[in-house]
Amino acid sequence: QAHESAHRAAAPGAVGGNDEVYQHVLDLRVVERREHALLELSKKRETLNDLAPILWHSFGTIVALIQEIVCIYPQLSPPPSLTHNASNRVCNSLALLQCVASHPETRPLFLKAHIPLLLYPFLNTVSKDRPFEYLRLTSLGVIGALVKVDDAEVTSFLLQTEIIPLCLRIMETGSELSKTVATFIVQKLLMDETGLSYICATAERFYAVSLVLGKMVSSLEQAPSIRLLKHVMRCYLRLSDNSRAREALRQCLPECLQSDPQLQSGALAKCLREDATTKKWLTQLHQNLSTR
Repeated sequence: QAHESAHRAAAPGAVGGNDEVYQHVLDLRVVERREHALLELSKKRETLNDLAPILWHSFGTIVALIQEIVCIYPQLSPPPSLTHNASNRVCNSLALLQCVASHPETRPLFLKAHIPLLLYPFLNTVSKDRPFEYLRLTSLGVIGALVKVDDAEVTSFLLQTEIIPLCLRIMETGSELSKTVATFIVQKLLMDETGLSYICATAERFYAVSLVLGKMVSSLEQAPSIRLLKHVMRCYLRLSDNSRAREALRQCLPECLQSDPQLQSGALAKCLREDATTKKWLTQLHQNLSTR
C-alpha cells in the first residue's frame, strides 16, 4: 500500500523521483539516518501531494516520528535544557505530522490515534527561549492544520482535551506569531456550533476566554498588529451570536471597542479605521450587542 502511494507521489507535484522519497521514508526507521531523512522530507512536504498517505501507511514511520517527539520530553522539565538542534529536529517531525493532519485521507486516522495529545507537553511549556518558542509555534501549526478544515469530528475531539486552556495561555504570554495561531485555533472552535455552545455553557469558560481577549486588546493598544486583531475581533463577533455571551459582553467588552473608531484616537483605533474587514466586524458586533 505504501509502495502504491509512493508511485502516486511520482505524479506531477512530486519533487525528484519517487525512489528518493521512498528511500527517505525507509531511512526514518534507521536511527543513524533519521535526522537527514526528517530534514529532506520536511523540505518536500509542500510539493508532494501524497506524502501523508506514504508516511501513514509505510511500516514503522509514524512510530519513528512519535519516538522523536517523546524522546525530548525530559528536556522540557525544569531546568529546561532543550537545544536548538533538538528543537529543529523535533520540529521537522512535527512538520511531517502536520502534513498527515492536513490530508483528508489521513486526518481521521491521525485523530483516532490521539496523536495531537502528544504535542500538548510542548504547548504547556513557558520558557521564552527560542528553541521552546519554535517548538510551541510548530505544535500550534499541527493543531491549526486540523481546525483549518471545518470538520465536526476535529472540533469534538479537541473540545474533549485541554486545547482551549493551553491556547489561552499562549494567547496571553506567547510571541505575536504564536498568539496569532493560538487565537486562530480558538476562533475556529468558536465558529463551530458545538464549540460556541461549549465555551458559553458555563460562566467560568466564557470569562476565561473573554478575560484573555480583553488582555490581548490592551496589549494591542500598545503594540498594534492587524493580523492578530482580526482574529480577536472575529472571536468577539462570534461570541455575540450566543445570547448569554451577548449579555455578558455588554458588561465586559473592552472600552476601546465600545465606540466608533472614527471618534477615537490611538494606534488601535487607527488600525480599525484602516482595515475595512475588521471595522465591519466591529460594527456588526455593536449591532448585535445593541439590538439582539
